[in-house]
Amino acid sequence: MSEVKVNKISPRTGTTFTIGDSGDTITTAGDISANSIAASNSITLNGEAITALANPTFTSISPDTITNDQTSITITGTNFVSIPVVEAISTTGVITPADSVTFNNSTSLTCNFTLTTDGTYYIRIENNDGLAVRSSTAALTVSDAPVWTTAAGTLGTIAGNFSGTVATVAATSDSAITYSETTNVLTNASQANCSLNSSTGVISTTDFAGTNTTAATYTFTLRATDAEGQTADRQFSLTSSFGATGGGQFN
Repeated sequence: MSEVKVNKISPRTGTTFTIGDSGDTITTAGDISANSIAASNSITLNGEAITALANPTFTSISPDTITNDQTSITITGTNFVSIPVVEAISTTGVITPADSVTFNNSTSLTCNFTLTTDGTYYIRIENNDGLAVRSSTAALTVSDAPVWTTAAGTLGTIAGNFSGTVATVAATSDSAITYSETTNVLTNASQANCSLNSSTGVISTTDFAGTNTTAATYTFTLRATDAEGQTADRQFSLTSSFGATGGGQFN
């Protein structure tokens, strides 16, 4: 039996072909080509629909930024088949398979990755039928989260009504850091009455403790956020004092 390879023919939809002398027939849904079969996902053989294998697709991952520690990510797409091979491919070409892959359903996978090198990574998914997809962009970023260098706890005792720089907090990262308060104490006018410089970490005031006239300890939480959106929180406190002469800062 000879084999004839046809790149593409274009019959009208529903055209029926007879295969050789066997009497078998194929009814087309349009062009007979790899593209048309993939688009319609089926052809009809002897009156019965035959579903073509479909390539998996990649839509997104969450989270899209992780640290070097083993981290669970969720991959969303279509046409996943249990259980696919999932790999992270760095922009330098290094391939790292997932530590584990959990098949949730045909549109969702949960994978654990341990990626020891910072950088950006493509995600590749290969079903057990050999069909595969790679994300069109480097969808995963591996980056160190911010690390606080200012110790948690008290930042000092400050005279009530003091004006000036109270303290400076700092954290390190491989990208720019933004500082913010997650509580409502430090920058609350009715409490510590301070401001926080989001770029430098400088805490200052024009009237420490505001209208308060009795000693108090103000406990608050600050957050360091890097350019990749990773965060680190740390709790600090400032204590006010009243009755001392001269005004100023006491540490």
